Amino acid sequence: MSSTAAQPLLSVRDLRVSYAAGGARREVVHGASFDVLPGEVVAVVGESGSGKSTTAHAVVGLLPAGGSVDGGSVLLEGRELVGLPERAWRSVRGARIGLVPQDPTLSLNPVERVGDQVAEALVVHGLARGAAARARAVELLTAAGLPDAAVRARQHPGELSGGMRQRVLIAVGLAAGPRLLVADEPTSALDVTVQRQVLDHLEHLTREAGTAVLFITHDLAVAADRASRVVVMSGGEVVEVGTAQQVLTEPRHPYTRALLAAAPSLTSARLRARPRPAPPALVATPVATPAAPPAPEQRAQPAGPLVEVRSLVKRFALPGRGRQQTAVAGVGFTLERGETLALVGESGSGKTTTARLVLGLERPTSGEVLFDGVGTGGLRGARWRALRRRMQLVYQNPYASLDPRVAVGETVAEPLRAFGVGDRASRARRAAQLLDQVRLPADVLRRRPAELSGGQRQRVAIARALALEPDLVVCDEPVSALDVSVQAQILELLVQLQADHGLSYLFISHDLAVVRQVSDRVGVMRRGELVELAATEQVFTAPQHPYTVELLDAIPGRRALEDVS
Repeated sequence: MSSTAAQPLLSVRDLRVSYAAGGARREVVHGASFDVLPGEVVAVVGESGSGKSTTAHAVVGLLPAGGSVDGGSVLLEGRELVGLPERAWRSVRGARIGLVPQDPTLSLNPVERVGDQVAEALVVHGLARGAAARARAVELLTAAGLPDAAVRARQHPGELSGGMRQRVLIAVGLAAGPRLLVADEPTSALDVTVQRQVLDHLEHLTREAGTAVLFITHDLAVAADRASRVVVMSGGEVVEVGTAQQVLTEPRHPYTRALLAAAPSLTSARLRARPRPAPPALVATPVATPAAPPAPEQRAQPAGPLVEVRSLVKRFALPGRGRQQTAVAGVGFTLERGETLALVGESGSGKTTTARLVLGLERPTSGEVLFDGVGTGGLRGARWRALRRRMQLVYQNPYASLDPRVAVGETVAEPLRAFGVGDRASRARRAAQLLDQVRLPADVLRRRPAELSGGQRQRVAIARALALEPDLVVCDEPVSALDVSVQAQILELLVQLQADHGLSYLFISHDLAVVRQVSDRVGVMRRGELVELAATEQVFTAPQHPYTVELLDAIPGRRALEDVS
């Protein structure tokens, strides 16, 4: 695999893994082979279902129930790990192979202090105990980049941010000084700037100790930035292995090229809708309500912006007498008809709270929101209900936003039923038309959400949002939970639907590379403030605020490209 004469630290050969399914076994990894040299960082890249995480779990002997290694070999420093009894694994796992799992919320004990959890890794391997283990735990947390580690060590996971919890997992994974660290999507849930900080610390620690890293990720740009070699997996097979620069700039396999083409970057072009015939009118017969509004392209377009936000402030009460947190601090902007305005920023920047204030799901502490020239703050009853139907929301997580007990057709028709539009038969016809518009087959109407992929579920959520023919759709991180190829399909769909229906989008995201593909203007939020608002191209080519520059610099993929040039 490598031209160097160094012997592999880890050698995976013809690995085959299967899971029990319906009384039979289904093979999910088909003969995977690759090496990791001492001190080397190797990234395994692929989308959900590619077999990358299963391969990592096989390497550390932690396959879930029903999983088994059916063939092949996993050698660590020449020692065969396949078939190793659990008692023997205890001397390998942690001491020779460390693990940084994906989700710190699931991996850390919520009722145990984080310092004790790091110290436990030292105690288990006989490296320290008592006060010495606790002191060493603070040192490990400090080295992992946790600020005020001595204070944080006495806190529980729920008192830490996502980035802080991930640093705790890094400290646990490296506590016993392993020769190999398996990092399974260690930053997939983090904002780009926090992701960069965590990966910088991980890189520093492993390089200092000479630890090799097997880095599992769905993000090819992150892999290219952080790894010396990249292993690309698809459908349970290794389809390409090469240096990071070669894979990023000269991919050989069609799947690798497709991943690169789908991944957004700083150089991604603005997506444009394809010319197409006007969509068929969606006709519904109202029941005890005024007639449904005409399609947007048929409406007379009044002057002025669709949405105007003026000096918006939102404060939330905190535990303790009189304590408050300011989530939104004097934000103001307009959203034009047919425009996409993106609000970007890290978690806690106030972008989602701002969107909820626009939708009327939260009431502002001060300031106002005008929709089509009408202030929404004082609206109640029928007037607010009439306005509310003109704005809809597409949530971040398609797995959580759909009722698992309800068939898709009923889910899409639910807004029509809630507003008393049409009878049962007309609502069913409308749901079928909407699914066709989001490019889903008719048989999806009768299926449950669990029978659909993530991308299909998000299409269902978009169809539901379009049911009442809104003027405004708020997209709250609508693609962050999706693989890059599915993400690209959903973004293209949103752009096309906007052109077909004259929609205005308020697009919430932490990812500047994504919003470049869909937005006309970008607003950058930090700590509740709108620190920059400009045309998309200006934000990307001539950012004015230092925080915007920081966000742009944190987008993965730059390091590998700079190495090439």
